[in-house]
Amino acid sequence: MKITSKAMLAMTVAGTLMACQPKSEEAAVSEAPQKPNNVITVDYPITSKGDVVDTYFGEQVADPYRWLEDDRSAETEAWVTTQNKTTQNYLKNIPYREEIAKVVRDLLDYERVSAPFTEGDYTYFYKNDGLQNQSLVYRSKDGGEPEVFIDPNKFSDDGTVSLAGLSFSADGRMAAYQTSTGGSDWRQVYVMNTETKELLNDKLENVKFSGLSWYKNEGIYYSSYDKPEGSELSQKTDQHKLYYHKIGTAQADDVKVFGHTDAEKHRYIGAQVSEDDRFLLVSAANSTSGNRAFLKDLSKPNAAWQTVIETIDNDVSMLTSKGDNLYLMTNHNAPNSKIVVVDAKSPGVENWKDLIPETENVLSPSSAGGYIFAEYMVDAISKVYQYNLDGEQLREIELPDIGSAGMSDTKVDAKTSYYTFSNYTTPTTIYALDIATGESTLFNKPASKFDGSKFVSKQVFYKSKDGTQVPMIITHRKDTKLDGTNPTMLYGYGGFNISLTPSFSSTVAAWLELGGIYAVPNIRGGGEYGKAWHKAGTQMQKQNVFDDFIAAAEYLIDNKYTSSDYLALRGGSNGGLLVAAVMTQRPELAKVALPAVGVLDMLRYHTFTAGAGWAYDYGTSEQSEEMYKYIKGYSPVHNVKPGVEYPATMITTADHDDRVVPAHSFKFAAVLQEFQEGNNPTLIRIETDAGHGAGTPISKTIEQYADLYGFVLFNMGVQELK
Repeated sequence: MKITSKAMLAMTVAGTLMACQPKSEEAAVSEAPQKPNNVITVDYPITSKGDVVDTYFGEQVADPYRWLEDDRSAETEAWVTTQNKTTQNYLKNIPYREEIAKVVRDLLDYERVSAPFTEGDYTYFYKNDGLQNQSLVYRSKDGGEPEVFIDPNKFSDDGTVSLAGLSFSADGRMAAYQTSTGGSDWRQVYVMNTETKELLNDKLENVKFSGLSWYKNEGIYYSSYDKPEGSELSQKTDQHKLYYHKIGTAQADDVKVFGHTDAEKHRYIGAQVSEDDRFLLVSAANSTSGNRAFLKDLSKPNAAWQTVIETIDNDVSMLTSKGDNLYLMTNHNAPNSKIVVVDAKSPGVENWKDLIPETENVLSPSSAGGYIFAEYMVDAISKVYQYNLDGEQLREIELPDIGSAGMSDTKVDAKTSYYTFSNYTTPTTIYALDIATGESTLFNKPASKFDGSKFVSKQVFYKSKDGTQVPMIITHRKDTKLDGTNPTMLYGYGGFNISLTPSFSSTVAAWLELGGIYAVPNIRGGGEYGKAWHKAGTQMQKQNVFDDFIAAAEYLIDNKYTSSDYLALRGGSNGGLLVAAVMTQRPELAKVALPAVGVLDMLRYHTFTAGAGWAYDYGTSEQSEEMYKYIKGYSPVHNVKPGVEYPATMITTADHDDRVVPAHSFKFAAVLQEFQEGNNPTLIRIETDAGHGAGTPISKTIEQYADLYGFVLFNMGVQELK
């Protein structure tokens, strides 16, 4: 998400401040008594327009709000301040916003712990007492009393600096952890002596899109980009590089391992060191799908790189290794993925042998205790089978219910593994798995205040526009009457091979407690049915994603779960694009639209930060005239029409979002406010000191959902909460 053009609208600070002033004297909202139909009069700020025009294949396209792309300008800052004031003045007129906040707070206020993991002499786990902004890392030794190992709440006073990754050396005597400030993808790395908990001098700066992979106890492989000139939150970052940091040395002396020449240009580079510290597998990708893979035998000084797979059309990663054998997960010639084994001395694709062949269901494997646990999605529901390293299926792991299992990777010598299980009505529960017998025992059941027994969650199938069958899970109170008047949240994503499987969320539980229906369709573009399902929602087939979502809404309306007057559309990031595209294509379909951190200017998304890497899913406006016209045909910023009544809309974004830069949301809000017809409000809520979503403090989460749910219910005409 980077600005390729520096041609910003020239404006003086004074001129911009004037341009951002609302039409009335007070910013945003009339203080007149609330009207019976829950209409609040909004006087929107006037957003200044520039004269920037781009030419695509001979066609001129105006971009009057280009100046909002400059995230460092005083003009943009003034616009953000005024828009936030407008939004908050509107929201404060909603009478039950504090009641909603209490429901969300109460459902978040319970102890949450992670599955434990062993490093060296200690067992570690994450825990949040309930309303702590960030979860803490605890540890215990020999079954003793747990102690705090890392408390991210002490990183900053307001909880906006979060723990963004933790990795241990082979013997557990050192740990490296990443921090994120304000939710930014740019990270800092600190190295700690785990025995004394003292920080070493090995601080790494400007690390982005990186894991931390230790080699023995000597050093760390990590990845990053050169720090861009200009704004680090929006400038294009296009060439990823892999480095090796030797403990005790300066970052300036780190060795460039891969990707540091123009001939090896890749946008995403990652490293995996095998558990025995013998092999380094490097993944090199230009987009979010498909990667090349290269192997180095670290036991041999000056060993040459060996090619595992040269083409970039498929995904390859290392699951585990044993002796000379590498066990790889791949979708090469297997759209639903499979596991292959290959001799590390000749790791090329031509030597791969199928160990666990592809099935009709999508595979997501893990490795624990020297075994492979193959988790399959069967219509987005988990099934798990245990295999040995000879590819022999030993057993199916019996799961407690229908839902999603999260298997843990554990060390080769582990006797016990842990997995999580949840669905929309079951808070995340941890089970201990005896690897030798396959027997599960309850390890931790959270004491959530949510009573799932009062709710029902069922899967239905519906037909999309072209006849494709699409699954959807609908959750609601057991006593809900299907009379078309139920406030309903339709949530979707539909991209990047990401699967939406049933899982528990306290904020979703709050919506259910408020009497709402929650529906999640597994639309094309996701990974629920493998590569073919993903590709069916990409590039020139992207409209399938929108059609699937529209058909889900129509199913809910036709079957009396809800009606257009009680339907809200919600999605974030690529899901924000989904919501914005659907609301511009079918503005009468829903009463409320909530596009969050969305990719909304499809003609320019690839010019910001790492956006060019999304071209596999979207294509680009520069790719061809045909692709340009197709993208422009659904790009939300370019498809808002004057004189149309769009749903009540609250766009959400954050000032530190350097994944999907907030300029997308800024421009969409500006054009929507310009053209909106009727009384439905068009607002933008811009979080400060926050990013794309990861690491958001609990305090901010409570505020966000009180605002979102309040806005939804208020605009559906709800006068008071039940």
